[in-house]
Formats: sequence, structure tokens, C-alpha cells
Amino acid sequence: MSGRGAVQSIDARTAAARLVADDPAPLLIDVRETIEFAGGRAAEAVLMPLSGLAARVDELPKDRQLFIVCQVGQRSATVVDYLLKNGWVDVSNIDGGMDAWERAGLPVKRGAPTAEELGRRP
Repeated sequence: MSGRGAVQSIDARTAAARLVADDPAPLLIDVRETIEFAGGRAAEAVLMPLSGLAARVDELPKDRQLFIVCQVGQRSATVVDYLLKNGWVDVSNIDGGMDAWERAGLPVKRGAPTAEELGRRP
């Protein structure tokens, strides 16, 4: 994955609200590594580490809104840029990443990822 131009972004509070209000809900993809994910994540997140994303990118639906998150927003912005350049149309970066999510006082889940969070098919 490469490139990082102007990407669509969404603030953490708005993203969190849309994850529970929209139907269908956007899919929240966390591109951090497993150890980072275990340290704190949004309950709705599915883990797809950037280090292995190229092998799994085709699992991401093109007909559903995607929110991409990392720790501070840099890796996720790169992923959003890549997806937008490769056929996905409704993809947004969570501005400020999980750091912004936690600063906003939004719920954070900690501990080892569950089987569902590691799902092979988001």
C-alpha cells in the first residue's frame, strides 16, 4: 500500500455515532498490529493488520461504507488512499485514529482479540 494524498476523513465521535445508527452500519477496519489492537480498540472493529492487508484486501466489500482506523491516522490514511484509487468509493479515515477515539471518551475494548474480531470475512 502506498500513497497518501487528500483522503476522506471522519472525526471519531461522528464515526462512533454512525457505527450504531446507520443501516447498514459502516464496517470499521483497524489496520494496526495485533498487539496494538489488544491495547485498546473500538468494540465494532475488525482487525486487518496493515502488514497482511494486501493478501486480504479483496475481502473488503465495495458496496458498503468502510471506516479505517489505526493509532493516529497515518497508516489508515494510506489505506484509505489505496482503496479509493483501487475501486472502493465510500471509504473514510478516522481522523486522529484510536488516540482521538480515546480522547473523545468513546468506549474502548481491551484484551486479546476475539475470533469475531479476527474474522476472515468482514
